[in-house]
This record gives sequence, structure tokens and C-alpha cells, in this order.
Amino acid sequence: MSTLKDLPFPLLSRSKVLEDLIAESSKDERKCVFQLHDIPGGAKTFLLIAKFCYDVKIELNSLNIVTLRCAAEYLQMNDNYGERNLITQTETFLNEIFGNWSDSLKALETCEEVLTQAEELHIVSRCINSLAMKACADPSLFSWPVQGCDEAQSTKGPVFWNGICTSAKPHPVGEDWWHDDVSFLRLPLYKRLILAVGSHGMKPEGIAGAIIHYSKRHLSLLGRDLSTQWGNYAAPGSTISATNEAEQRNLLEEIVELVPEQKGVTPSKFLLRLLRTAILINASPSCRETLEKRIGAQLDQAALEDLLIPSTGYSVETLYDIDCVQRILDHFMLVDSDHFASNYIEEEQLMESSHSLTPVTMVANLMDSYLAEVAPDVNLKPKQFQSLAAAIPDYARPVDDGIYRAIDIYLKAHPWLTESEREQLCRLMSCQKFSLEASTHAAQNERLPLRVIIQVLFFEQLRLRTSVSSWFFVSDNLENSQNASGNLALTRNDEPAQEVSAEDRIVAVDAMKKRVCELEKECSSIKQEIDKLVKTKGGWNTWLKKLGFSRQKPKAEDSKVLNPTKSKNSQASSAAALLNGGQNQNGLSGD
Repeated sequence: MSTLKDLPFPLLSRSKVLEDLIAESSKDERKCVFQLHDIPGGAKTFLLIAKFCYDVKIELNSLNIVTLRCAAEYLQMNDNYGERNLITQTETFLNEIFGNWSDSLKALETCEEVLTQAEELHIVSRCINSLAMKACADPSLFSWPVQGCDEAQSTKGPVFWNGICTSAKPHPVGEDWWHDDVSFLRLPLYKRLILAVGSHGMKPEGIAGAIIHYSKRHLSLLGRDLSTQWGNYAAPGSTISATNEAEQRNLLEEIVELVPEQKGVTPSKFLLRLLRTAILINASPSCRETLEKRIGAQLDQAALEDLLIPSTGYSVETLYDIDCVQRILDHFMLVDSDHFASNYIEEEQLMESSHSLTPVTMVANLMDSYLAEVAPDVNLKPKQFQSLAAAIPDYARPVDDGIYRAIDIYLKAHPWLTESEREQLCRLMSCQKFSLEASTHAAQNERLPLRVIIQVLFFEQLRLRTSVSSWFFVSDNLENSQNASGNLALTRNDEPAQEVSAEDRIVAVDAMKKRVCELEKECSSIKQEIDKLVKTKGGWNTWLKKLGFSRQKPKAEDSKVLNPTKSKNSQASSAAALLNGGQNQNGLSGD
């Protein structure tokens, strides 16, 4: 508040606004009082302006230049009211600031105090363009003060050469040198800066790294987790009480819109972390759907511990959010199927193309590990387990050891499952694609249906016979080729190779004999179990039903002729023939 008497004359000569106010107030002879509440920067800035009008030296810097420029424009202190008036001098100093990284950043931060006036004078856009241009350029080519470079030089110290002190060689600055500096900006200005950086040609990887750094600093709920494995992603010193849940929700949704859409640019670990936080703070469905689609597009890059998203709310039953992972997997399979549809390949070529199957195989291994991790949950329903496992195509699993392990864990944790449900789950795996260890384990697994055990034994015996036959075929060919050759010199030259092959054959034969003995023991134990079932009343009928045979009930007129003892012996002998030779393959195939 100022009066007409107290107002100094030099102040009126520099400002058109003040001159007009005094001229209007001087018409009234009474005491004049007027107020300047809307001046940008408030009383502190007006004091600097008053000193400038009285030719008192003031210091212009990056912290006060924006408010002074806006206040000068508000008071209309142009050159018509004095040579090199405040508008001209502040504008000149602003242009000098735009050539410096740290000063431009400080000026941009102070724009938030007078954002409306700074937008009208295009100070915000000029600061952002200046910062974006410098962030996209090579900092080693210019003399911009970069924090990482300054620290490296200060720690390295001077270098002496021939007694002459020279400055230390600048430490190479990485592409992420600007991430920490801009992370102090508020979200509206930061969002505009990121968009400007992208328009200036910044790589998506650089933008993603800046967004991750910004999220770790401001999205404090990103560090809230039941697991301790995400400790590296929690910002040091961040507190949950810094912002409320609504602000966190708005911040997360804005960050998700800024994340580059290119596949593989943003780490899946960070995307899954955002999804977990979005579920925790109940973000919008569109935000969660966007995250699920982006994670699904690069699911092959995810890790198991990141997929273990805890269920939230009181209505859920399972420990982990199975439905969320199911949607992510469906997105991946949709993208994968579109890829193969646009690049059609024959089935034989598809099976041989290991490069194109690599992402699908990685996802199959990941899902098998995930199923094994969630299988002990007693509330996990068989339909959920089966739906998640069946989403993976058969060609994506070269070996079915992983899905077998998950099914075995699930059967162990759910002993109350019916026989039909067990067989339904076992149809998810193929006994033909078991390794030797998995086949040995499955043949002795009491939790598996008897039909599956018979299939494992049959295919293992078939595999053994095939390998033995191929070995003897190769051995006969080698002997025939050696007998047909009458060249003594060639025979002498081949002696070391023959000795090596002979040793290899001895080792292979020993291994095959050992495996044959193991199979004979397994078959013997199965036969003993069959004999026990035959002696038990009704046991044989149950076993036949498990194998898929339907035993027809004899007619009344033929019941007197049948010999019960002979009938049991013939049934046992047919079962033994099935185990030994595997001739009846219809009884071994799945329903």
C-alpha cells in the first residue's frame, strides 16, 4: 500500500501502469491510496523493481529473472519509459540463461510461481525447448555444467605432466546424465519436457530411463510391497505419507501415458511394478488394461518374482492374482498368433525354427514355473490352473518336465481331487516329452492316475527299444564297412577312431543295461500291484476302467461254463503283455 506523497517520482517515470494509476488518483484532492496485489512475485519482487528505478544495483540470477520479467511486463516497463528499461534487460539476461543447462532448469522451476504470466510470455516453452535440445545433444561437445561430469573431475583432481599442472581429463558422461536433474520438476512441467525431448529425437530407451528415475523419486507407493526383492526400485528416503492416495493415483496414470509404447524399450520389471501399484491404489481400469497389454507384448522378458502379484481386497480367495496373469498371457498369445499369421510358416518349418519359437518357449517355461509357485495354494481351483496351463500351445514346450512338476505339486496340495479331475489335469502334459529323470519320477508317483503311469512306462520302453535298435543298426553298418574295406593302410589309419568308438559303445551298452534293469523293476512292481488288484474284490474292474477297457458282462447262459480261475489268469497275462510289449496302444492313449 502506497500513498501519493510517499511514492517517489523515479518509480513513476519507469512504469506506465504506475503513471496511469497516479494520474487517475490525482484528480481527487483527498488522500490517494491504491494497492498492487496482482504483481507477479509479490513484495519481494517489487522491492527489486524499486531499487532498479532508483539506479540501485540489483543482481539478476536464474532464481529471480522469471518473476522480474513477468513483473516488468505487468508494470509495462518498456523502453518508452526509459532507455534499457527493465523489460529489455530481463529479456537479454533470459537469452543468456537459455544457453546454460542448470540456469535454464532453475528458471523453469521458478516459472511455477508465476505460471500464467510465464506462459503468456512464452518463458516456459523457451526453457523447455532449451533443456530438450541440450538433453538430446552430446554434453561432451559443449561447456554445459553437468552434475556427473563436475563430480568426476573434482574427485580425480589435477594431473601433472613434466612438472606442469594440467586439468584432469573429463570423465565420460552417460546418456542418463540429465535424468536426476529434471526429476525435481513437478508433473505438468516434467510431462511437457518429456514430450519435447521425444520431439527432438531422443531415443525411447532414454525417455524410459528418465521416467523410471522420476517414478522412483515421486511415486512413493511404488516401494510398498510385501516382498523385499523390489528394494532396488524404492527411492531412498521416500515416504508414503508424502502424498495421499488420490495424488499417487493421478501421478501413476500420467506416468503410464508417458511410458514409450515400443516393445522391449521399458523393462518388464518396471511395468509389472507399475501394475502392482496400480492394483494397490485402485487405478482406473483403462490404466491397468494398458499396463497388462504392454507387459503381455514382452512377457518373455519378465521374471517369475515379478509375476507373483498379491491379490487385494476381501472377496478374493487365492493368494496371488491369477486372473491378472491370465489376461497378460492372453495378450501375449494374441500378439504371438498375429505374428505367425502375418508370417505364415508350415508346421514342419515352425517346429524347426528355433529363433521364432524362442519367445514362446521362454514364456512357456515362465508359466510352468509360475504354476509350480502358485500350485500349493489350496484355494486355487482346477479350472484356473488348467486354463493358465492350456493357454500355452504344445509346440512351445519341447520338454514337459516343467508342467509335470507343476501338476505334481498341485496334486500333492489338493489330495481331495476326484479321479476325473486328476486325469483332466494330466492331459495338459505329454508323457512322450518327458526326460529320463521325469519319466523315472512319474513311474513311481502314486499321485498320478494309473493310466498315466502305464503311458510313462510304455513310452519309456518304446524309447529304449528305438535307441537300442538304432545303436545296433549303426554298429552293423560300421562292421560291414570295415569288412568290405581291404585296404590295409586305411585300416591302420582308422585304428584310433575304432578304439574310441569301441569305448563309447561299451559305455552306451552299460547305460542301456542299467536302464533296462530299472524298467524291469518298475514293470515288476506294477505287476505286483495288478495281482493285488486282481485278488481284491472289484479291484480288477476298477483297474480296467482306468485303462479305458470296458469289461462286458457275461450272459446268463454262459456264466456256468466260465472258469473264474482261468479268467483271472488270462486277464493278468493280457495286462502283462500290455506292459511288456505295449501292443495295445489304444488303452494307453488319453481320452
